[in-house]
Amino acid sequence: MIRRTVDLSPQARDGFDAILDVRSPAEFALDHIPGAINLPVLDDAERAAVGTEYVRGSKFLARRAGAALVARNIAAHLEGALADRDGSFRPLVYCWRGGQRSGAIVTVMDQVGWPVTVLEGGYQTWRRQVKATLYDAPLAHRLVLLDGPTGSGKTALLGALSTRGVQILDLEALAAHRGSLFGAMPGGQPSQKAFETRLHDALSRLDPDRPVLVEAESSKIGARVIPPSLWAAMSAAPVVEIDAPVEARVAFTLRTYAGIAADPEALDAALTRLPRHHAKTTIGEWRALAADGELETLVRQLIEAHYDPAYRRTGAARDRAVLRRLTLPDLTPVGLDAAAGMIVSALDARPDPA
Repeated sequence: MIRRTVDLSPQARDGFDAILDVRSPAEFALDHIPGAINLPVLDDAERAAVGTEYVRGSKFLARRAGAALVARNIAAHLEGALADRDGSFRPLVYCWRGGQRSGAIVTVMDQVGWPVTVLEGGYQTWRRQVKATLYDAPLAHRLVLLDGPTGSGKTALLGALSTRGVQILDLEALAAHRGSLFGAMPGGQPSQKAFETRLHDALSRLDPDRPVLVEAESSKIGARVIPPSLWAAMSAAPVVEIDAPVEARVAFTLRTYAGIAADPEALDAALTRLPRHHAKTTIGEWRALAADGELETLVRQLIEAHYDPAYRRTGAARDRAVLRRLTLPDLTPVGLDAAAGMIVSALDARPDPA
């Protein structure tokens, strides 16, 4: 018997042996339910050809051609990706709207004898839940911002807090971007929808009754926009402010951005994207430092002349409760771990909201 569900909670999803997305590869690449495996019943070219015939030609011929393609592709999956699955295999299957594509493969899987479940409404059911969380209602979580100037180790500090059992939301990891001019990561960023899927999944696995530490960011991380419900919660959240001496921040930044520092072309390209309020002569000097390998001097000047003034400007416009201010003498793993301990103490001393 084919089962049906709209329950996409983490516990429900984790209860399946696999989540099978039978949409085309292009649809899957744009966004998909976390952990899903793409087993398309029509590939991109096939879907386009059938759709064109359906709209411009014969609906009957389109359905017949589509059925033949779907049957061949399902057979290929049964003999390929699904060949090693025994009779206890419990998959959740979805397509775009829970219609013909998922219906075709779950019918076959049910006949095989697998206890298969189809997601009613397909991917659109998932997308509605993502939007409800991130656009339509106030966020339920108790956020605490971790703020500080560039190079002060905020992302590393989140990791140290996580090892101490503190709930964190690592926006830069979810957006695949470090949030700065030099923050691009290999592989590029996910689509906006995929970024929102990652956010929704991460938030759904956190306890709303416990604090969640999140790094203070601008409303965009690279090209990805923080959705309004999350942004509103971040704007109202109390903050832990950290700082460190410039020399420590320079050393930490050089370690963190070693990848781009080792790529002269990428570094030069990033410097050309600096805001126009910097004089051309200044940018030229910074590009020359990069070309000459004078990276320590370059980083120090960027911190003092570009990043710190921007941080002070945005800080002047902020009005929020401060839970703790910490000045870290160094940004070594030992120093960051000690800071994490002090932040945990500050969180423990924070009164529960009324």
